[in-house]
Amino acid sequence: MMANAEHAELKSSLSEENDASQTLTESETNTQSLEEANAMSPSFGDERCLSVESAEGIETQEKRIMDEKISPIERQLEYLLNKADEFQKQLLWSRECLQNYGFAHIVPMFLQTCQPYFTYLESTARNSNPFRPPLSTYIRAQLLQFSQQLCSRLEQLVLLYASFSFFSLEESDPLSISHFYIGQCQIDNMKLSIFRYCCPTPFLASASTSLYKRMRWNVERQIEGEGEGQTYDSAEFYFLCCEDVIEAADDKDGDGRCEGENTETERESRVERIWSIGRWIQTYPDPDTEDITDWVLCSVPCGQYKQLLCLGSEEPSSCTATDCLLGVLLSQETDAAEERARRGLHAAELSRA
Repeated sequence: MMANAEHAELKSSLSEENDASQTLTESETNTQSLEEANAMSPSFGDERCLSVESAEGIETQEKRIMDEKISPIERQLEYLLNKADEFQKQLLWSRECLQNYGFAHIVPMFLQTCQPYFTYLESTARNSNPFRPPLSTYIRAQLLQFSQQLCSRLEQLVLLYASFSFFSLEESDPLSISHFYIGQCQIDNMKLSIFRYCCPTPFLASASTSLYKRMRWNVERQIEGEGEGQTYDSAEFYFLCCEDVIEAADDKDGDGRCEGENTETERESRVERIWSIGRWIQTYPDPDTEDITDWVLCSVPCGQYKQLLCLGSEEPSSCTATDCLLGVLLSQETDAAEERARRGLHAAELSRA
């Protein structure tokens, strides 16, 4: 009887999420309001006669106006965070949770409910649109902070439910929740879909390596001359990874002890976790082959990790990691454009000769 009551309560909670997803349309209408807030922001470049006190007063007023514009978006975040807290309490306080079938569906449905909100935050903060003024630095930072807050809270919720064995975190398990969607954005001709792994996951599911992935970006590039951004090339896959690097130890330390005499703590201190961003390079089947036989016979494609950027020993946030990847991709686009320009100039010179 108690289990049925709890199941009904969970069903009611999840139905409320559908109503909450409809309120995202209200957040979407705030995009225009955010642009208006940018337009209202005064320029201080030509106001040299203003005193420091006057300038600070105007900046405070400007910040208040922008806070008012993003307050509906922040309320939506608070709603989703409160729902995550409710689901956690229901799990921890329910006596029948291990026998209640409804608990196994809470996290997948809630993750799906949060997807439109993630898309709104990332696209509003990052999308490049030549017909719209760019967002102010303050508003952009606030939106990305909301995205980071929700991402961290969902990760905690997934790990909690996985600890009760409602689902697996193993990527090889088709019913697992090894990662979840945290947004999408469009930068120039590139569309990025962003995913967060719930915990460090082996880079290759079929082989044991010292490399673990924490984020994945699916990058699709618009095909030129194929309509208005509706046709994209096949996706490229980029990852935020970490690797435990063992530092080389000297034969003797500063006190003259041999390496074998070092304590366990000292030996562990020589292992450093290094973070990097890289690209998946498929090695088999050959991605350029037209023969589908290898694809049919291959159960798991083989590939390797090509590091593009080393980030050091500190794990970046999901938003910071996305910023770093975009820096790399846009730099590559600039280099490619310059190379095409040089080739075109060279070809023009040859034709004139």
